[in-house]
Amino acid sequence: MSDSISDFRNLYQAEHERTRKVLEAFPADQAEFKPHERSSSALKLLQTFVVEQNLLLRAVRNEQVVGSGGFGAVPKSWNEALEALETQHREIMERLETLKDGELQTVQFMTGPGKMGDFEPLHFLRFMLFDQIHHRGQLSVYVRMAGGKVPAIYGPSGDEPWN
Repeated sequence: MSDSISDFRNLYQAEHERTRKVLEAFPADQAEFKPHERSSSALKLLQTFVVEQNLLLRAVRNEQVVGSGGFGAVPKSWNEALEALETQHREIMERLETLKDGELQTVQFMTGPGKMGDFEPLHFLRFMLFDQIHHRGQLSVYVRMAGGKVPAIYGPSGDEPWN
């Protein structure tokens, strides 16, 4: 895996588009849907995307990622969260356009219960993105259960074949 800002920017953009497809496929009126009492609601998963993108944004700004500001404001509604996600995405992309390799600082972040550690900057950015991809996978299962149609993500889906 390459360690360049440009490569990450391209990966981040492609994955954002895939995530957006899943979010658009989810029936917004089912935001409180969850498949099990211990599962997160669909809205909670979307809020997780917003929180993680806020952390990613802080990292690309060379700001302290975890600190006095908490994890940032958490939107209360589905549409508010979608708007926040898009705003963050634009800000992250703008910053990634101007960054040059070597300009990002090491990121202090949680490495386990009660433990903090250093992350190489691009490793942290990928960590946030990959966690979002993980939660997108959860949400893609919710889509069908809530009555939506699962979009093609990395290949065709039962609801969006490529033929």
